[in-house]
Amino acid sequence: METFTDVLLVTANVGSLFDNVSRMTIQSYKPQFIALHFQEVGGKDYMLNMGHAEDFFWTLESSEEMKDFDRSCIYVDNQFKVEDTFTALGSMYFIHKTLKNIQQYDFHVKNFKAVLEKNRYMGSLDRVTTVEKEKFPKNFWPDFKWSRKGFMRTRWIIHNQGLDLVNVHLFHDASNLIACNSSPSIYSANRNNALRYVINSRQTVLPFFLFGDFNFRLDTLSLVQDLSTAADVQTVKKDSSNEVQRIIYEEKDNDHQVLLRIEEKLFAYLHQAVFREDNGRALLKYDKEVAAFHDVIREEDIMFPPSYPYSEEHAKPTQYMNTRCPAWCDRILMSHTAQDLIHRVSLSWTSLSSDFSRKLRLLQINQHTGC
Repeated sequence: METFTDVLLVTANVGSLFDNVSRMTIQSYKPQFIALHFQEVGGKDYMLNMGHAEDFFWTLESSEEMKDFDRSCIYVDNQFKVEDTFTALGSMYFIHKTLKNIQQYDFHVKNFKAVLEKNRYMGSLDRVTTVEKEKFPKNFWPDFKWSRKGFMRTRWIIHNQGLDLVNVHLFHDASNLIACNSSPSIYSANRNNALRYVINSRQTVLPFFLFGDFNFRLDTLSLVQDLSTAADVQTVKKDSSNEVQRIIYEEKDNDHQVLLRIEEKLFAYLHQAVFREDNGRALLKYDKEVAAFHDVIREEDIMFPPSYPYSEEHAKPTQYMNTRCPAWCDRILMSHTAQDLIHRVSLSWTSLSSDFSRKLRLLQINQHTGC
């Protein structure tokens, strides 16, 4: 007789959370196995705030909602002083007392072992054998400053079904002006190389789930061209060079009202509601980055608005900041075999969207404000 397990996958970029540490509450979905993948642990100012991270994770572990989860495996890379390896990733796995048949892989001895207790690892993780962590090689972003981006992998057997769970944080768009120079952008190419590296680094044929902050962006050049077909364009350059400082699009038939203004870290579009209406469905045609991986990766239908960059003001929970073009950055992707697995209902497919400073929502992605 086939055994079913309710699995909950959560991804959350907590880059802004640690500026005002909040408590996360798991809603009552009754999962037996919870996987929480965090990016930017310690926040944007991690050197100052990393001390809050341990309290955050332990508070979550000891919360009332987690009382029936009697086993856990927690991995937090907080060694920011070691720049060559620091990823600011955190992965937490909680196992309900009713789930008896679960094992975790030890990458050193190359064997699975039963999970029998609560295990906490906070530090460099270099000697922890039940997790693989890697920062992306610098040649993936040779023209950009040092980055925390990388990935963290764990491997499990749940009721005789093996699978990999990978926490991913890919490169962001450093400049809106550069992002709209070409299609695809140079940033998209960097993310493509990094994600292919993650996929090819696996040494197993097990089904796998990749969930985290992929920083996938819309095809900015194509989007801007379509949004500004009825606009006049003005390009402003810096006085001392030929470098573009800002691009301004003005409506031709509306008293030259500014329709769109783009700067390095500014993307101010007049009709921002287009990113929220019908969950931004009309913009999905510009969401092209995952298509390059359809040979190995699948994704469930996107039924939620762009997850980034939501306002950090609690009074404006559905408002986007004018820093970047809204996009579906945070995703849950899976191998073809993993999608076949959930469609066979061997695992009950539930994924969670979360903005930890406000509330939790159904569907596979989190709202975040980090890079």
